[in-house]
Amino acid sequence: MFSSSGMADGSGMFKVHQTIGSVLCCKCGIPMQPNAANMCVKCLSSEVDITEGLLKRLVLVHCPECESYLQPPRSWVKLQLESKELLTFCLKKLQKNFNSSKVRLVHAEFIWTEPHSRRVKVKVKVQKEVINGAILEQSYTVEYVQQEHMCESCSRVQANPDQWVAAVQLRQHVSHRRTFFYLEQLILKHGAAASAIRIKQMEQGIDFFFSNRSHAVKFVEFVGKVAPVRSRSDKQLVSHDPKSNNYNYKYTFSVEISSICREDLICLPPKVAVSLGNIGPIVICTKVTNSIALLDPFTLRHCFLDADQYWRTSFKSLLTSRQLVEYIVLDVEVVSSEVTIGGTKYLLADAQVARVSDFGKNDTIFNIRTHLGHLLNPGDYALGYDLYGANSNDMELDKFKGHIPEAILIKKSYEEKRQKKRGKPRSWKLKSLEMEVDDRRLDQDKMGSEYEQFLKDLEENPDMRFNISLYRNKEYQPSEMASVTDGDELPSVPLDELLADLDLSEDEDEEDNMTE
Repeated sequence: MFSSSGMADGSGMFKVHQTIGSVLCCKCGIPMQPNAANMCVKCLSSEVDITEGLLKRLVLVHCPECESYLQPPRSWVKLQLESKELLTFCLKKLQKNFNSSKVRLVHAEFIWTEPHSRRVKVKVKVQKEVINGAILEQSYTVEYVQQEHMCESCSRVQANPDQWVAAVQLRQHVSHRRTFFYLEQLILKHGAAASAIRIKQMEQGIDFFFSNRSHAVKFVEFVGKVAPVRSRSDKQLVSHDPKSNNYNYKYTFSVEISSICREDLICLPPKVAVSLGNIGPIVICTKVTNSIALLDPFTLRHCFLDADQYWRTSFKSLLTSRQLVEYIVLDVEVVSSEVTIGGTKYLLADAQVARVSDFGKNDTIFNIRTHLGHLLNPGDYALGYDLYGANSNDMELDKFKGHIPEAILIKKSYEEKRQKKRGKPRSWKLKSLEMEVDDRRLDQDKMGSEYEQFLKDLEENPDMRFNISLYRNKEYQPSEMASVTDGDELPSVPLDELLADLDLSEDEDEEDNMTE
């Protein structure tokens, strides 16, 4: 027992445990651990104030419009209240004062203040070497007063809201707005239009106005990454100062989006078909990003057409999604094995179909080949293009008369099953950009039906949902009867893909109710 406590580990030498003694404070006489000043902490603090000469009240120049702070001499930084970035910004203003007073910063944190008080308080803990090398630690509060002053861009907008520097005109020459509905969600998710001072909805597109040319250039680059576009720019001289040789211009960027949309039927020109490996010439557009994905529905051959290739020999769609006809499937016979292309499954099959509009009028039946063999069963409904009764002015298509089918199916139709859920809210919702809308030039009923079709496409196509944000609908209340009657056949958005819609005002109200 003696050897285990008194002997050093492994050395065999006797070790004496040292005890720390205590001394009396030279001022108040209480026992304390010895230090260089021989004074306790209270007496040392009363003798020396290490916060003397440190700044305790400063001014922060704050823009109330864009919530940014002035970083001298002329730059503005957007910072949120009680964020790490704001704390770093506040402490940088004290750094020179700390260095001159030979004080070392130990800890800093915010002290809560009312948002409308225009005060930011920071509790700072510092250390400094005092009498005979003793180190004293002390805390104090620094108060920052927010001085409201609009930044240059906000003051320019407030003086004249139409005083924009650069405008981006997005256009697509088609008869629907499905592309802009999808593009709007991409812009919202990536915050591409956060610096726009005004957004205006036009008849065939959207106009974005910016206070800086660089913001407009960045936005055009973003659109070019998500859609096949071509753009050109122009500038107009607004004012000129001959003394300082300064020129003020207004810049306009015209951006045209390809008229080819998803689910369009295309008859490729001979040169394009040859350059793509003799695909088609009758193909379907399955996906549009910064390139166009094309699929031959009869052979399942596929290819991608980038923006440069498309605009070099631009072509239009033979038929668009607004010309889809509903068919009923009478029989399906699988021809080949299932193939996965770009994450989507396809299966070639021979099918017998008839137009729903022909029921009770004639017995016309079409024997066709389709790429939807994995989805269709006898008795299902499908949407497709009626080439049997279509009047096309495409000269290239006339060359293939007799070699093209009477119908080409595009997708399975769930319209009959949706009739049961008509009028019921969805479990999810989308956000939208704040845009100025000219009701006199836009058909609101047409836009409403197109937006509803866009929502249906999102439910049916998981690839479209991958790049956008869907939010939970608080007004939605699931019904047990609806879940039993609808079954799993009707496509819907899984709950794990939905995001919670954060509303700060509601959270604050709940906190107030709890405190009351």
